[in-house]
Amino acid sequence: MGAQIAAHLANAGISSYLLDIVPGEPNDEEKKAGLTIRDKAVRNRFAAAGLKRALGLKPAPFFTKEKASLITPGNFEDDLGKVGEVDWVIEVIVESLAPKRDLMKKVDALRKPGTIVSSNTSGIPISQISDGLSDDFQKHFLGTHFFNPPRYLYLLELIPTADTLPEVVTFMREFAGETLGKGTVFCKDTPNFIGNRIGVAAMMYVIHKMVERDYTIEEVDAITGPASGRPKSATFRTGDIVGLDTLIHVAENLYEAAPDDELRDFFKVPGFIMEMQKKNWLGEKTRSGFYKRIKNAKGESEILTFDYRDVNYRAKKKASFASIELGRNFDDVSERVRNLAYAKDRAGDFFWDSTAAILIYSANRIPEIADDIMSIDNAMKWGFGWELGPFETWDAIGVEKSVERMKSEGRQVPQRIIDMLSSGAKSFYKEENGTRLYYDLTSSGYREIPLPKKLISIGLESKKGKVIKSNAGASLIDLGDAVACVEFHSKANVIGEDVLQLTEFGLKKLETDFDALVIANQGKYFSAGANLMLILMLAQEGEFDDIDQAVRLFQGIDMRIKYALKPVVVAPFNMTLGGGCEMALHAPKVRASAETYIGLVEAGVGLIPAGGGTKEMLMRSLARAPGVPDVDLMPFVREVLETIGTAKVATSAEEAKTLGFLRKTDGISMNGKFLVHDAKTTALAMASEGYRPPERQKIMALGQPVLSALTLGLYLWREAGQITEYEYHLGKKLAYVLTGGDLTSAQEVEEEYFLDLERDAFLSLCGEKKTQERMQYMLKNNKPLRN
Repeated sequence: MGAQIAAHLANAGISSYLLDIVPGEPNDEEKKAGLTIRDKAVRNRFAAAGLKRALGLKPAPFFTKEKASLITPGNFEDDLGKVGEVDWVIEVIVESLAPKRDLMKKVDALRKPGTIVSSNTSGIPISQISDGLSDDFQKHFLGTHFFNPPRYLYLLELIPTADTLPEVVTFMREFAGETLGKGTVFCKDTPNFIGNRIGVAAMMYVIHKMVERDYTIEEVDAITGPASGRPKSATFRTGDIVGLDTLIHVAENLYEAAPDDELRDFFKVPGFIMEMQKKNWLGEKTRSGFYKRIKNAKGESEILTFDYRDVNYRAKKKASFASIELGRNFDDVSERVRNLAYAKDRAGDFFWDSTAAILIYSANRIPEIADDIMSIDNAMKWGFGWELGPFETWDAIGVEKSVERMKSEGRQVPQRIIDMLSSGAKSFYKEENGTRLYYDLTSSGYREIPLPKKLISIGLESKKGKVIKSNAGASLIDLGDAVACVEFHSKANVIGEDVLQLTEFGLKKLETDFDALVIANQGKYFSAGANLMLILMLAQEGEFDDIDQAVRLFQGIDMRIKYALKPVVVAPFNMTLGGGCEMALHAPKVRASAETYIGLVEAGVGLIPAGGGTKEMLMRSLARAPGVPDVDLMPFVREVLETIGTAKVATSAEEAKTLGFLRKTDGISMNGKFLVHDAKTTALAMASEGYRPPERQKIMALGQPVLSALTLGLYLWREAGQITEYEYHLGKKLAYVLTGGDLTSAQEVEEEYFLDLERDAFLSLCGEKKTQERMQYMLKNNKPLRN
């Protein structure tokens, strides 16, 4: 965990020392190399091994492997004096009070005044760690609980003590939000803070109820996954990821530390889990947990499920419930949860029981673990991947209706909730005049939700009457300061005719009414690409003129984005694929979330990018060629062929710069929730600096000689079994476009020449049966066909 926190600091451009204990003696490999306990390689072994493991983890803790150069491994004996050089010391050692206190005493003696020190403990009282240390230490000490993996989980719990200076707390909140890209919640110094207190209570309750009510592990995971607004890992897959040893430790710690907790008996670890620990079936780390992947007699991969009844593995069984099948029809998570809560089958019964219990439990934790409902909701969304926090879930199923049912079942509904309903308040959250309010259970009234100064909510702006025009796929919104925003809101934010028409309208409005335009949204991801379902339908019906018209429209809008007379900033985040990537490629400026997974993936469905993406990638690659006479440009064309032909997707915005999907000058926002604000700020800066669109440039088309060479390379890959026959066919189509088609020799051509080649190749591929099969497979299985 320490190495992964260091990795995320490196992602933010912050250098650090990674210190660990000194081994007792050299290992056999070190002895064979002639090393002794005096050698740095031996003394730093544990820290270096932690860094090496971090570099090999999937998903990757680092944006790019090069970021690891910002981390310097060391050890506590030789390098602890480094704490006197740094601004922040994070303790991430074993979860035991005595060694933590011992280390903090040493840090206290070596740190310079004003250095912030924090502990990443997940459950040990923060005040006990710093008790008795110097006054300056205690004023600058707090808990900073990162959730694993630190790069991907947005939550950072901040746990100040009674002695922590307010300005230290404020600084850490702002630093965590803006520099580290974290969402922070303030926690009371209580057992397991917020996330693990609620999360472990929910998990342990579900496990005990599974046994009591005779459900299978598969059934529980079907109920407690996306059907109920939770991650795909649900309950038991999450347990495997976290590790059963960690789950046992946290549950046992909570049992001992919270003697008056009303769910305390549920924190007792069931016997079958203790048996799993004895057998070292701890989850992913030991390749056996609640689930286990094996090779069967046919050599095929197979997943087995742990059967708690006989404490052994068996073949995985599919769980099926009518209510969950019905819920698949609801895109809105609130509707899906409401449907499940009141369903009259085993899934509905189990979900209602476990949900009602955790809703009441969460309400009882205020003000014990947090002062407001938002802290609990955000902790569960940001740290555990819930789509709705407990109080948002309560709103979704109806507070009044659910409380009546709870009372009828003899559940002890907190008096605060009853008083809230009696006052006329029927929900925990509501909106008034474009302002979101929450119900404060301690003061018994609604309060405005405080928002970070860099957070612009497009949804709230829309409700303030800022929508200029809207259709089924997109809206044009006035963000203020003469900046407009094109917001996608189609399903998966796919780019269809409605999105393109609204974008075209936005570009026209930019000419007359605004100083700058931002293309952004705050959905699950920026865009899954073009409307593949529509393309397939038109192709199957032979409506190729309609496809041609749609592609021309897309190409034309991308070119208008590129050459608009006023600034256009595209703000991609998360999945930005296919057409979404092409739109970003044409933007004069991009402001990307650090967590942007961007790429031209059309080859996965047997197509090539035709919205200008092929052209733009070629232009960018050729621009990197050395400006010397007779330079060989073929390697730069081949690079694009490989990137597009293998459907490469960058796993971060930083990596996107190395692959050419982003420019070196494009901006990156560590905090995705601040992305719209940052994109707007970028657009305003461009406008104030006297923006001028890029000059049109011709593109060097290398012609038939290079096409022949690329085709030979593809042939050799096919013969070596590296690509399939169809991939060879698709590769030749792409190479034909990249080299300029039928040109017999190298010459410069206009951008429109390549756009025509892209479009013709796209239309040709759409008419092929194998391409249509690939499109069908992708739409059905959400993954490309691999043959």
